Amino acid sequence: MLRSRLVTVLTFNEGVLFRTKLFQPDYRYTVNFVDAWSVDEIVVLDVTRPKPESEVIDRAPFFDVVRQFARRCFVPLAAGGGIRTLDDVTRFLSVGADKVVVNTGAIENPDLISQIAETYGTQCVVLSIDAKKTDAGYEVFGSFGGKPTGLAPEAWAKRGAELGAGEILITSIDRDGSLSGYDLDLCKRVANSVGIPVLISGGAGNWQHFVDGIAKGEAAAVCTSNIYHFTETSIKSAKTFMAKAGIPVRI
Repeated sequence: MLRSRLVTVLTFNEGVLFRTKLFQPDYRYTVNFVDAWSVDEIVVLDVTRPKPESEVIDRAPFFDVVRQFARRCFVPLAAGGGIRTLDDVTRFLSVGADKVVVNTGAIENPDLISQIAETYGTQCVVLSIDAKKTDAGYEVFGSFGGKPTGLAPEAWAKRGAELGAGEILITSIDRDGSLSGYDLDLCKRVANSVGIPVLISGGAGNWQHFVDGIAKGEAAAVCTSNIYHFTETSIKSAKTFMAKAGIPVRI
């Protein structure tokens, strides 16, 4: 039986670690250390917005972040933020990322998924999908969750998998930072539409939410960033709780 994963997602604004709420930087953290032994994977995302006077974002501080994590962690490291070209992917990998997370760049140019998969392998591509619940159902949003696309998340996930994505990271914009639990229906819809692993994010507030994400949302991995300080005790506690609930995890 495949083990379910517990993934730490860290969002950085201008190179500084921030918690997010409804996709806006909400609270600044100080990174002391990340328990790279108990967590199964780390995802680092650059959520820096362009400044009014310039559309160019200085990614240098974030590349330094990726380098630092690559030097100190011994689990898979995924990184994303502003990826639009294969050259962007190459740069992320050159500073230590094992795989990349693509979102708006893939919406604007779906062939980017195939380009990455053909060059570096499908295991290198994580398609991140941010979705909101609307009166008509769920809809994918791009550009930091601010731009509607008209795409249904399950249809976009299926297309992404066909183009070569190795994993799907599905995030509920409405639940981001809420601590009220994942949107299990959203995740289940996506998981049932693809044959690749789906990671659920947005809303975890207690250990039971991790169990529900796997057992009810049918996710292969559960993600969190807001409910614990990154210490050995908290991650091990979460995994112990999941194991006692019958979820196979690495402890």
